[in-house]
Amino acid sequence: MQRFTAKRSLQNVSASLLRRCISTTSQTASVKDTDEFLARLPPFDYAPPPYSGPSADEILNKRKEFLSPSMPLLFRKPLNIVDGKMQYLFDESGRRYLDAFAGIAVVNCGHCHPDVVEPVINQIKRLQHPTVMYLNHAIAEFSEALASKLPGDLKVVFFTNSGTEANELALMMAKLYTGCQDIVSIRNGYHGNAAGTMGATGHSLWKFNVVQTGTHHALNPDPYRGVFGSDGEKYARDVQDLIQYGTTGHIAGFICEAIQGVGGMVELAPGYMSAAYDIVKKAGGLFIADEVQSGFARTGNFWGFEAHNVVPDIVTMAKGIGNGFPLGAVVTTPEIAGVLTRRCYFNTFGGNAVATTAGLAVLNVIEKEKLQENASMVGSYLKGKLSQLKEKHEIIGDVRGRGLMLGIELVSDRKLKTPATAETLHIMDQMKELGVLVGKGGYFGNVFRITPPLCFTKEDADYLVEAMDYSISNKMIDEPTSRCFSIILFS
Repeated sequence: MQRFTAKRSLQNVSASLLRRCISTTSQTASVKDTDEFLARLPPFDYAPPPYSGPSADEILNKRKEFLSPSMPLLFRKPLNIVDGKMQYLFDESGRRYLDAFAGIAVVNCGHCHPDVVEPVINQIKRLQHPTVMYLNHAIAEFSEALASKLPGDLKVVFFTNSGTEANELALMMAKLYTGCQDIVSIRNGYHGNAAGTMGATGHSLWKFNVVQTGTHHALNPDPYRGVFGSDGEKYARDVQDLIQYGTTGHIAGFICEAIQGVGGMVELAPGYMSAAYDIVKKAGGLFIADEVQSGFARTGNFWGFEAHNVVPDIVTMAKGIGNGFPLGAVVTTPEIAGVLTRRCYFNTFGGNAVATTAGLAVLNVIEKEKLQENASMVGSYLKGKLSQLKEKHEIIGDVRGRGLMLGIELVSDRKLKTPATAETLHIMDQMKELGVLVGKGGYFGNVFRITPPLCFTKEDADYLVEAMDYSISNKMIDEPTSRCFSIILFS
C-alpha cells in the first residue's frame, strides 16, 4: 500500500513539475541570428489584418480562471494564434509560423481554405441546423460522396461530432452485431476518452481510474521498440493467444490505427494488419479501422488501411473530415448498420448542415488540388530529408510514418533507446522561435509529430528540416527543464 501511494504521489509531482516547466519556470535558450534564419522562411502572399483583441497574457489569465486545468498548452511561452492561411499561422504580432501540426492532423486542406470557407458561409446564411429528422441536401450529398471513397459494401454513414464518438459507436455496433462483448485493441493505441474508447486505449496516460472492462490489449507491433522488430506475423500471434486464452474464443471486434498518432506515429509492422484481420474474422469479430488521424489522404493513401490490403467491416473518422469543423463519422455495411434499428439511435448535431457542407467541400478540395498525391510526394521527400538528418544527429533514434503523417523519435542513447524527453521539449521550443510549429507524442513524450496541412510544399519541408537541424545543434538544456521526465501528450 505504501509503495502504491508513493508511486502515485511521484506521478502527481512529476505532472505538476512538467506543467510548471512548460508554462512558467523555464526560459527558452537564446537563438542566434533568428531574424536571419526567419528570412529564409518560404515566401507567402498573405498578410493578416492588424489584431486588436486581448493579449496572450490576458487570455492566459482567463483560461486559468475559467477553463479546465486539464487542458495543456504547447510551449513554455504559449502562442496566441489569431490568424491562419493554408500552411501558415500568425500570432498577435503578425509573425508567421510554418504549421507542421495542422491543429493535430485536422486542417488537411489548409487554414481558411477559400473553397471550404465560402460554401460554409453560404450554408450558414441560409440554414444552420434543421435537424436530420427533416430532409436536407447537405447531409445526403456528403454521405454519397463519402461512401464513394470507401471499398466494398462500406456505404452506410452515421455522423458524429468527434473521433471519440465515432469509435464509441463503432464498438457498440460490433458488440450488438456479434452478440459478443470482448474487444481486442493494441497497446499504445489511442481511440478516445469516453467509457468504451478509454477501455480500448492502450496508454495509461489517457486512462482514468474508472471501470474499463471487456478489452484485451495485444502486443504493439512497433518496428522500433517492439520485441519482434518488423515481423508483423509474430506480433499477430499474440492476438490469437488473447482470443484463445482470454475470451470464449469469439470476440466482438478488433480496433486499430494504421499509424498510431498519440502513441508516437508508430507505423504497424509489415504484415501485421492482414494477419490480425484473418485471426479476427475466424473468431467471428468485426475489424474496425480507426482512421481518425490517418484518413482523408494524409498518408498518401486516402485511408491508412489501404496500405495493408484489408477491407474493414467498420471505418471511423474525424479530424481531417471537416478541416476544423466538429465532425466525425462511422461508415459500415448495410447489414451491420441494421443493428441500430433495434432501438432508437440519434445524434442531435451529427450530420449538421453546416458541418456536412464543410465535409463535402473538403472532399472536393482534396480531389481538385490533388492533395493525396501531394501528401505522398512531399511526404516521401520530407521523410528522406529527415532520414539524412538522422545520420547527422545521434539524438534522432527513428524516422517513421507515411505521407504527411511522420514521427521523429529522439533518444539520448541509440543503443538503449533512452527517451530524450527533456531535449524534445527544448528543441520544440527552439523550432517555434525559428517559425516552425510541430507536435509531440509517444508514451515518453519524445516523438515529434509532423502532420502539416496537405498543401505543404518541398520548400516548406526544406525549411522545417533546416530549423530542426539548427535546433538540435543548439540543444543546450537549462537545469529546470532537465528534470521534466514526465510528459503530457496531445491527441
